[in-house]
Amino acid sequence: MSCALSIYTSVARRVAARRFSLSRQRWYQTGYGAADTIYALSTHPGKSAIAVVRISGPQTGRALQLLVAPTKKAESAAGRQLRARRAVLARIVDPSDSSSTLDTGVCMWFPGPRSYTGEDMAELQVHGGTAVVSSVLQALGRIQGLRLAEAGEFTRRALYNDKMDLTAVEGVADLINAETEAQRRLAVRQAQGELGQMYERWRGAIVGLMAGMEASIDFGEEENIEDGVVADVVAAGHELVQEMRAHLDDARRGEIMRSGVSVAIVGPPNSGKSTLLNLLAQRQVAIVSAVAGTTRDIVEATLDVGGFPVVVRDTAGLRPTGDAVEAEGVRRALAAAQSADLRICVVDASRLAAGDTAGDVFGGAWRALLRQPHTLVVANKADLLADVDDADAWARAHGVAGAALLSCATRRGWDALLRRMAAHIRHAWGTADADARCRLPLTRARHRQHMQRCVDHMTRFLATRDVVLAAEELRAAAAALGRITGRTGTEDVLDALFSQFCIGK
Repeated sequence: MSCALSIYTSVARRVAARRFSLSRQRWYQTGYGAADTIYALSTHPGKSAIAVVRISGPQTGRALQLLVAPTKKAESAAGRQLRARRAVLARIVDPSDSSSTLDTGVCMWFPGPRSYTGEDMAELQVHGGTAVVSSVLQALGRIQGLRLAEAGEFTRRALYNDKMDLTAVEGVADLINAETEAQRRLAVRQAQGELGQMYERWRGAIVGLMAGMEASIDFGEEENIEDGVVADVVAAGHELVQEMRAHLDDARRGEIMRSGVSVAIVGPPNSGKSTLLNLLAQRQVAIVSAVAGTTRDIVEATLDVGGFPVVVRDTAGLRPTGDAVEAEGVRRALAAAQSADLRICVVDASRLAAGDTAGDVFGGAWRALLRQPHTLVVANKADLLADVDDADAWARAHGVAGAALLSCATRRGWDALLRRMAAHIRHAWGTADADARCRLPLTRARHRQHMQRCVDHMTRFLATRDVVLAAEELRAAAAALGRITGRTGTEDVLDALFSQFCIGK
């Protein structure tokens, strides 16, 4: 890219970023009450050893002057002053009567912009008794200019003060809700801004391409813009689109890891599906009975398998039936199997030993399930077999090569099945979870939707020969990426997202 174009591009990026930052802060300050100072309990309500109360906003310093007093051991002048980012033991007092001590706790003062919200901010660590917390919150409420925070408002302020982008905010929400190690690792990387930085790098590259096209439009006939500018822009655009398409083609790894791998347990009646679900869940989730057709609806449980989130669904036994209710259960079982990320097909090992094939056990209408990708075959009731020294050899000999031989009654093969499930999940979707060298995957359908729109606009940009139309396609592509990171048109998304946060976050 030419020197003149590089300078033009650099200036365009800086101006766009600065204009966005100022406009967002201006909107926030005038429309969302940034002049207010907010406070809230940030730890879980109820009795605890420690409770953390957060304060953020322009009146934070004054609130501390009214609320915090030195302990008797720190009555010196130095002890009366809070030092930035230092934990200080202090008395928490009633603002209307400094001699009335509410509690003794730790106070930390974070002057803006070097704080979580980007504003003046403080944290009070007090004893977690109900009466103590209530008295501190009531004392804060009596200070003029302070109000109770809304759900997620501390993080919303961090967003509007450019302390994080929208993808990082979503990462914080995912981190709070993470239930498995894989989810935690994925959320930490996103909360640290890794995903947003990638999208911003791409958006910045598109802004650079826009600068080149605009330069060609405005100064195309002047000597300081070289003839090869458009060719340079198109070549760079091709490389960028290839990178974006690779990001989209991720088999929904991030979304699956975030929401949980969907696993459907399917098979004929009385093959041990419900018993298997109960073993996986380590509790009685489904009713187990010798009566065929006991399970008629979907029964599910959320599990942690090898550190991966898994949602397992037990389904009705697959068989022809004249019972309308059971027939509906079979229909739902097939639908669950078709939509699942992973299928566990359970067959009766004693029937295989008697000469039936897995296809015979499943029946003609349902044999196709055995051949679908991401399917594990489990030969249950191994305790009914004669001694089997080599489970793999037995499975091959009975036409179910690769199947797991299991006894839900004696738990024979149980550990091997868990290892096989974890290995399959890790191989199919686990690259999303934590290799810091790997690019983070898409974690939400919202990201995928805007990313696809961006790629579509970039594809049209590369296909058009009209310079003006090409510039418009680039502008639309940059806007689509901006919606992922929160730079454009995301207020409805923000309202929905922050409503899921706790008050003190």
